[in-house]
Amino acid sequence: MVQVRKVVIVGAGHVGSHVALALIQSGQADDIVLIDILKEKAKGQAMDLDDGVSGALCRQDAAIRAGDYEELNDADILVMAFGRSRRPGETRLDMFDDSIRMADEVLAHLKQVDFKGIMVSISNPADIICEYIRRNMGWDSHRCFCTGTSLETYRLLRVLSHRTGYARRSIQGFCMGEHGNSSFVVWSSIFINGKPFADVLKEKPELAAVPLTVLQEEVKRAGDIEIDGKGCTEFGIANVACMIITAIFHDQKLVWPCSTALQGEYGERDVAAGVPCVIGKNGIEEILEMPIAAEEKEKFHASCDIIRGFLKRAEEL
Repeated sequence: MVQVRKVVIVGAGHVGSHVALALIQSGQADDIVLIDILKEKAKGQAMDLDDGVSGALCRQDAAIRAGDYEELNDADILVMAFGRSRRPGETRLDMFDDSIRMADEVLAHLKQVDFKGIMVSISNPADIICEYIRRNMGWDSHRCFCTGTSLETYRLLRVLSHRTGYARRSIQGFCMGEHGNSSFVVWSSIFINGKPFADVLKEKPELAAVPLTVLQEEVKRAGDIEIDGKGCTEFGIANVACMIITAIFHDQKLVWPCSTALQGEYGERDVAAGVPCVIGKNGIEEILEMPIAAEEKEKFHASCDIIRGFLKRAEEL
């Protein structure tokens, strides 16, 4: 019996539409539904995307259309991509009030349907919005998580590849904490195809001459540069979502940093933050507790405190 892989995307703007495009081009979804408060926009985006299904890049045909929340009753994946674009000079946390208001509107609809699948959230501030929705819906954390520090990790691999000359796929590393300004690179767990990055720095003085703080700032500033230059980010995060959805549909047991509710892992409780996870058919199937340096633990706790403070603020609204 043929199983149709159905993905519903809430938010048909820059990010939501590019998630749909990535799924179409990769052949990772058979049925894609766009939901947006601007219904005509969702219809227009769906039609435009449908025009591209016949393109040479598409591995197979996929149905793409606009719809309503009832489509979630038999959906496998729900992607949260609602929200406005971050403005120049804003942090993701500056979007809190607007995003909570939008989340409450979405929650009103979610409570009217019977969604049994896995939610992958992108909407900013990502850690807070995802956990806010999860708590209000009473969903298990394994099936409701956000992309977290995935995009920071993509940017880390790009920065290190440019600096070292090594291919991105030969570099192993990740970022932890908030999807935002308090995220950080876990330098103690950076490897070049298994070789500790610290050893590479010892052998290449020209690399060691660049402080790790400078590289961290390049990773952190990437989103600001993109916002200042074009007004949004869309391509990288869309590919992150597609990668995670692919890992779910194919039960890949992908090890990748996502933001999920913590219950003692890394010494944190009752907060959601970006940590290395195992992603498979059931969503987040395991949180990997990697050995991290003492100063990295301090940074993680500080980042969690920021997220926890905003979650408390959200609950008090």
